[in-house]
Amino acid sequence: MPYPEDYLHPDEELVLHLHPHWWYMVKSSAALVVAVVFGLVVLVQDWPDPVKFLAALFVIATLVWFAERFLRWVSTHFVLTSSRVIYRSGIVAKSGIEIPLGSINAIHFEQGVLERLLGLGDLRIDSASIAGVSVFDDIRKPDLVQNEIYRQKEASSQRAFDTGSAAAVAAAAAAPATPPDPAASVPEQLEKLHALRERGAITPEEYEAKKTELLGRM
Repeated sequence: MPYPEDYLHPDEELVLHLHPHWWYMVKSSAALVVAVVFGLVVLVQDWPDPVKFLAALFVIATLVWFAERFLRWVSTHFVLTSSRVIYRSGIVAKSGIEIPLGSINAIHFEQGVLERLLGLGDLRIDSASIAGVSVFDDIRKPDLVQNEIYRQKEASSQRAFDTGSAAAVAAAAAAPATPPDPAASVPEQLEKLHALRERGAITPEEYEAKKTELLGRM
């Protein structure tokens, strides 16, 4: 089940969308296989009716468990975007959490020996948001997910810095130009004139003309 693009903010990009690792389904799948095999043996061997009844209950129970686990698996989303980490789980009763990348302080992952061989583990995110510490189980390749979150966090911080710098430059350019104070000395006026040119408040032609005028006074 793909993550709905409508849930993303404007200019937000989807980076990762993960369901839990397939290991999440192993126990219920194995139980269902055992139940089906047992049920077939009971039918083929024509065992007594009470045994057939118990075998049918076993198959139905494991089938319900498998269906419940599958629905949980398909409705659990671990999502990384260019600005936040999103976790959603559930079809009828839902739960979820969102962690802005800028509030993340540290990311840890844990893998046992078997988990490392299978390529899954648990991911823990420490953040300054209201969520505090969040733990996500059965994440595929948690070390690579950890690295990607850090990469997106740095990219998000760089974009915020660039946006702030651009805003500061625009504000400086929009500020009214203050002409050099005639009462100041010529060197002081030249220094102020140079600052106006660097700020973009006057054109190079205006700078050269005023500079020539001031130098003529010396």
